[in-house]
Amino acid sequence: MKETFCFKKFKIDQERCAMKIGTDGVLLGAWSHVSSNTQSILDIGAGTGLIALMLAQRSNAEVIDAIEIDEDAYEQCVGNFEASNWSDRLFCYHAGLDEFVDEIGETYDLIVSNPPFYSEVVTSGSESRDMARQNLSLPFHELLEGVSKLLSATGLFATIIPYKEEGQFLNLAQENGLYPKRIMRVRGNANAPLKRTLIEFGFAKVDHVEEKLTIELTRHEYTLEYQQLTKEFYLKM
Repeated sequence: MKETFCFKKFKIDQERCAMKIGTDGVLLGAWSHVSSNTQSILDIGAGTGLIALMLAQRSNAEVIDAIEIDEDAYEQCVGNFEASNWSDRLFCYHAGLDEFVDEIGETYDLIVSNPPFYSEVVTSGSESRDMARQNLSLPFHELLEGVSKLLSATGLFATIIPYKEEGQFLNLAQENGLYPKRIMRVRGNANAPLKRTLIEFGFAKVDHVEEKLTIELTRHEYTLEYQQLTKEFYLKM
């Protein structure tokens, strides 16, 4: 049965994807910095293609590439790209990150990734969903090593990870010459613990900016900050 999620300017079919549309992907696609200098973008582990499509809507980048290793997700991503208004700028490769690094010669102005991050073994009954959720399929150190090779000298890398993994991730990034420029820590509501961290990296050491975001005031009543961040995408924002 077809599963479609509609945004203001594009739609996502997701019935063949292990990981469905979620707040993490929308946050990353809305928060990542784009400018007139952002001419090439790479989405690592594209899944449905959501983040790449959001960045196509937000930018004038001529090249928006994506890589996805799962065959079903790859084919669904291609379909979502082709159905969008930006199909001429979007391209998905069926490849793993290590293979892609070896074959691609150019670098990117912006790299984004909503990586698998359940480091503990989880079993949902679906092998593809478990692989999409567990960082065994793309360990953080492999992600960061790949990014360090694919990012242009003045480029940015944006990602979203569990808050509890933040310290380890920052240390691994520094080992690969990547330093934070912006950090935003996210909680579901005012009484909830911090759950996610969005981080933007570059190769230059700078005094980074830190901020916090609360998503909801009460159930389905969203904070003004979250509404402002996502209003160009969600139908009901």
